[in-house]
Amino acid sequence: MKEEHTEMLPRVVIVGAGFGGLEAAKTLRHVSVQVTVIDRWNHHLFQPMLYQVATAELSIEDIATPIRSIFSKQAGTEVLLAEVTGVDMQGQRLLISEQVIPYDYLILATGASSNYFGHEEAPILKSLQEALTLRHTILCAFEMAENEPDPEKRQALLTFVLVGGGATGVELAGAIAELAHRALTCDFRRINPASARILLVEGEPRVLSTFPAALTRKARHKLEQIGVEVRTGVHVTDVTPDGVKIGEEFIAAKNVIWTAGVKASPAGAWLGAEVDRAGRVKVQAGLTVPGHPNVFVIGDTACVMQHSKLLPGLAPVAIQEGHYVARAIAGRVAGKAVRRPFRYRNKGTLATIGRAYAVVNLGPLHFTGLLAWLTWIVVHIAYLIGFRNRLIVLLQYAWAYITFQPGARIILPEDSTQLTQEKGNTHARATETPAHSCENVSNI
Repeated sequence: MKEEHTEMLPRVVIVGAGFGGLEAAKTLRHVSVQVTVIDRWNHHLFQPMLYQVATAELSIEDIATPIRSIFSKQAGTEVLLAEVTGVDMQGQRLLISEQVIPYDYLILATGASSNYFGHEEAPILKSLQEALTLRHTILCAFEMAENEPDPEKRQALLTFVLVGGGATGVELAGAIAELAHRALTCDFRRINPASARILLVEGEPRVLSTFPAALTRKARHKLEQIGVEVRTGVHVTDVTPDGVKIGEEFIAAKNVIWTAGVKASPAGAWLGAEVDRAGRVKVQAGLTVPGHPNVFVIGDTACVMQHSKLLPGLAPVAIQEGHYVARAIAGRVAGKAVRRPFRYRNKGTLATIGRAYAVVNLGPLHFTGLLAWLTWIVVHIAYLIGFRNRLIVLLQYAWAYITFQPGARIILPEDSTQLTQEKGNTHARATETPAHSCENVSNI
């Protein structure tokens, strides 16, 4: 009888267990619907801290949580590990390999992927795979420089170029600078890690362009203070295995990291809907696809305009959108009137820059320094999933602050940084150790 009752309930299918999809599923826990959460990975990833995995400050277990464990006590919610290949809008079915999943309501929260702008050899930092590969590359760069007798080749190994001065680029540049100029300074004998060159390149006139100008000036000053060269108003025109071309200048560098932008998932193509230049679906005021009131698109996949401006691809935006569409579905199931159009409430933006420094924009309240850094920690720990992750990350931060040392800087064989996508395994897969695991450091 329980199974029959479940089959009679409206079926809500959520594709993507990021911030938006997770919030939507949680909000529907007390609604009389059957919820199916589909993701191609078995974990929810806290992307704002991904760069700290790349710089050996945190481990992957600290910022990733198995999706099944999140919903283990939420009756009426099932989790499927699968990759969606399309949507049958007329038949209201989701296409997954050789099977189909019917839906009454569909929420697409499929996020964004790397936008290389023609420079595929320098992918963006968006997944655990890329974070682990980047950590391998950064640590190996110092090890290979220690063994390199040629001064020019050694300097190329110790040159890191980050393309894109948004929050990810700024935070990652600051973390690499702290690693090179503080954590590693006593670990090597033939090289001075502090001689590492870190360049942050931004095509716009200033870094952190979504922040007030006064805060971006302070952010740039702090970056330069900790050893990051900041170049604004210029573009990277070419990336090669030997370096990067900034405008007309070529800089020899073995470590090029792309943090310049993202593009939406293929959801727009699945739906046959109108999309913007980045592939985001142009949704209506209720976050629905035109002509299909039971299909919602949220998060980085959606093009949502408010006050003539595009809402940014931030976690708070996705969370509020996920909550909104879940309440809209709950209202329809209960036979209530249509909810008001979605409106995002901006609670502020934050970015951290190295040790004990951050910039905070909370509406009329702007501040920087240690207090801003503590605010950044509190906000981000609050958003983490699970008490264990919050406690571990807090202890890690406390230890790093007291000792000036980040987490364990372990170099695994390069193949070990590849995650098993087919099985959704969140742990690195151990393989046979090659003779020199840092032999082939390539641009990331």
